[in-house]
Amino acid sequence: MRPMRLDMAGFTVFREETTVDFTDADFFALVGPTGSGKSTVLDAICFALYGTVPRWGGTRGLANALAPSATEARVRLVFESAGDRYVATRVVRRDGRGTVKTTNAGLQLMPPGFDVTKLDTGLSPEDLGEVVAGTPAEMEQAVLDAVGLPYEQFTSCVVLPQGQFADFLHAKPATRQQILVNLLGLGVYEEVQKKATERAGQAEAKLATVDKLLGGLTDVDDDTLTAVQQRVAGMRELAAAVTAAVPELERARATARERAAALDALDAELTVLAGVRPPDGIAELARAVATARVAADESATAVGLAEEREEKLRGELAAAGDESALRLLLKAHADRDRLTTEAETVRAAVQAAQTEHDAAAAALAAARSAAERAERELDAAFRAHEEAKATDQAVALRAHLVAGADCPVCEQPVARVPAVPKRSAVARAIEAGKAARAASETAKQVVQERDAAARELDRVLLRARTQHDQLRARLAELDGQLAEAAAPGALRATLAEHARLRQALDEAAGTVRAGRDAARRARAALDGAQERLRRAWRDFDTVRDGLARFGPPAADRDDVAAAWAALAAWAGEQAGQRRADRDGLVAATGAAESAVGAAGARIAALFTAAGLEPGDDPLRDAAVAVERAEAELRRLTERREQAAELREQRAGHEREARVARALAGHLRANNFERWLLAEALDLLVDGASRILRELSNGQYDLIHDKGEFFVVDHHDAGLRRGVRTLSGGETFQASLALALALSEQLSGMSTTAASLESIVLDEGFGTLDAATLDTVAATLENLAARGDRMVGVVTHVPALAERIPVRFEVRKDARTARVERTGL
Repeated sequence: MRPMRLDMAGFTVFREETTVDFTDADFFALVGPTGSGKSTVLDAICFALYGTVPRWGGTRGLANALAPSATEARVRLVFESAGDRYVATRVVRRDGRGTVKTTNAGLQLMPPGFDVTKLDTGLSPEDLGEVVAGTPAEMEQAVLDAVGLPYEQFTSCVVLPQGQFADFLHAKPATRQQILVNLLGLGVYEEVQKKATERAGQAEAKLATVDKLLGGLTDVDDDTLTAVQQRVAGMRELAAAVTAAVPELERARATARERAAALDALDAELTVLAGVRPPDGIAELARAVATARVAADESATAVGLAEEREEKLRGELAAAGDESALRLLLKAHADRDRLTTEAETVRAAVQAAQTEHDAAAAALAAARSAAERAERELDAAFRAHEEAKATDQAVALRAHLVAGADCPVCEQPVARVPAVPKRSAVARAIEAGKAARAASETAKQVVQERDAAARELDRVLLRARTQHDQLRARLAELDGQLAEAAAPGALRATLAEHARLRQALDEAAGTVRAGRDAARRARAALDGAQERLRRAWRDFDTVRDGLARFGPPAADRDDVAAAWAALAAWAGEQAGQRRADRDGLVAATGAAESAVGAAGARIAALFTAAGLEPGDDPLRDAAVAVERAEAELRRLTERREQAAELREQRAGHEREARVARALAGHLRANNFERWLLAEALDLLVDGASRILRELSNGQYDLIHDKGEFFVVDHHDAGLRRGVRTLSGGETFQASLALALALSEQLSGMSTTAASLESIVLDEGFGTLDAATLDTVAATLENLAARGDRMVGVVTHVPALAERIPVRFEVRKDARTARVERTGL
């Protein structure tokens, strides 16, 4: 198995979508700080294939697949195995109750040459190839068939996770033997032994079946064959004699059939002629038709008279004039009377509104005059105030005047300083202004109020005039409408006549409807009677046509009762003539039947002599007897041939069972498989020992004895030690040597498609010293340089990572881990 591409989303530390492309990474390293998620990449590979991860402790740790607070994890692995390319997918979800389970799992065989980069274009699952497994239950066997390794052996030989690197080294002999059996395909010999045993059982079962069939093939000797041949000859003689006797029997039967047919035809004619009788009530049918015709004619005449009266009333009603127009004129008279009264009322209202409006206009004019006087008084008060202010300012300047000095305002010499007035004119002006302003405000308010009242009266007067004009216009219109109209009394008389004519017309229409209903009933009665008459004629024609071969007389088509009577009389005469001929025909038929019996007896004697029961068809019975005898001869011949063939088959099955039992016996003890396992283990240990010597600088060799692994310590006089006595670093070297040797030599030793096309190590490089680390690195480089294996390591040792051409650097932040490819 060789990984090509790994996609993860929501898987443990990889919360966001992450892709690791191994397409051309033959020798790579997963690097990064401790806890960044390097081992999680290997966990994802194991999970995609097998649904679990070694450090989860089995499938019960499935909840570990979900990133913290995530509800779904998706893992997809594209890998190659034995030349085919597959894609494995698993989806894990947490439901609302917190239960985590695998909701989707599948394995698909991808088409040859499929471009893995197309996975980034959002292809649907149907585009990825043939579905090999579609449920989690189907995945286990499908992955085993594709990869060639179960989960435990995959994690011991391909992806070696932390803590399980030394499993193959420390495994029990039986476990290690089973791993090698699966890897080398040695189980095929056990399958051969099982199939040989199965084939021997099948051959023995076939042998028993053949013996049983041979036991059932009795009476196939020569005496039986001679007896059957003689019976065939006898049956052929019987067939010849019957063939010669049958024509006489057939002639007798033909004569008997002809005479019996003539007798049956005569009886049939008698039955037909005896059945000719006039139907009951045929005489009353014509009278019923005539009565119905008279009733229909009378009903039609009554309908015509009623329709004429209805049409006359309709014309009188039309001549009386349009009732709607008359009612409109009568309504116009009433409207004119009402509107005349209303117009007088509105005219009085207009006059009153006009008087009130004139009074309001006079009051408004007086208010405006008062307001203008108040404004003038306010202006005079203002001017007096200004003059008083000027005088007060002059008084204020007097204190600064000095006789003979210059005036500070006009700069002229002051001849005399004026005397001070006793009271200020400003105060008087202010008092007068306040009074004038109050009078002006009052006058303005009065103007506004009377102006508003005048405008309201204008609107009232306008509405009254408008209503008066509308009434006058409507009255003028009604006067024009009624200019040539009759008086209301005449109009009411004309409408009363309309009502009388309409009532008479409704009564006439009812009479017409009733007459038409009666006419329809009478016509229906006539049609029914005529249909019964036609049916009587059809029945007559049917009966007469059935007698056409006898030549019935012509019928009177004017009277159906007379026609039936004539036909019945003629049928009675014909029946009498045929009864006279019947006795002679009965005697001739009996003689023909006696001749048939005699010929049949002669043929029956032939069958009795041959030991057979005679049947209804002598020719067929004789042919059947011959065919049965010949069939018995053929079956006997076939049974004799079958017996000879079965004897040949028995000899072959006996030989096959003997050979298969011998092969199963040779393989039953598994000696051959154990020898192959021992040889494979020898080759594996030799290769691992060579690598271990390089890694340990010649200190250790690896050997095995009875399935257990030991090391020979050349630094301690060649002491043989169990591998469990090695230190941690020494155990790593020995395990790595075994893993590399297994990866190098498996393709040469395996007989099946199961092969270690890749190996990924996740253990212990940090425990090695610089020299050993250099040796390990060189060993891995040599293994990768061969080009037939993908080699990957998980390490945080910079010295080792720098020597590997392709590096996938794993980084982790507070949210998710990421993988970035560096190097080549």
